[in-house]
Amino acid sequence: MPVWEFTLIIEGPDIQGDDIINALFEAGCDDSLVGSTNGVQYMDFDREAPTLADAVQSAVIAVESVPGVQVAQLEDADLVLIAEIAERTGRTRESVRLLVAGERGPGGFPPPVNNAQHPNRLWRWREVDRWMQNAFGDGNAQPSSDEIMLSALTAAIAARHHCRRLNPSQQERVRSLFVA
Repeated sequence: MPVWEFTLIIEGPDIQGDDIINALFEAGCDDSLVGSTNGVQYMDFDREAPTLADAVQSAVIAVESVPGVQVAQLEDADLVLIAEIAERTGRTRESVRLLVAGERGPGGFPPPVNNAQHPNRLWRWREVDRWMQNAFGDGNAQPSSDEIMLSALTAAIAARHHCRRLNPSQQERVRSLFVA
């Protein structure tokens, strides 16, 4: 059976405390490493399951069986900086910067997913890869089904987390988008 690697971002009590660590272990999270960086708690999983969706779902259920512990998001490994785009495409950072600015290539580089004015802009790798394929014949424009599933799971967990903060009618309105 395959082993799936992913990271869950966690909210709630300190997951590095002995009581919570023991509860997570007892809940079936013995295949994860628990950590915190700059106040953000996370769990890195190496979960054996038939599919990625099964692995993520079983991890979320196990984590949230511990009182007060909630999964806030599935870390999005698809996000890349200019330096990572350069490395993945074999280009220089300056070459990528010029593509982003529209000063080289056909233009229409995908927009960043965060504030365009932010000094550390982020892009979705699949969008960049698709653009490179269309613009230069470089890249692999066809994402794998696991890549598509990872994007869908990331969005679903984020929506689920935010919906918890809405009133019931607002929650229903968001849920209606998933069946539209």
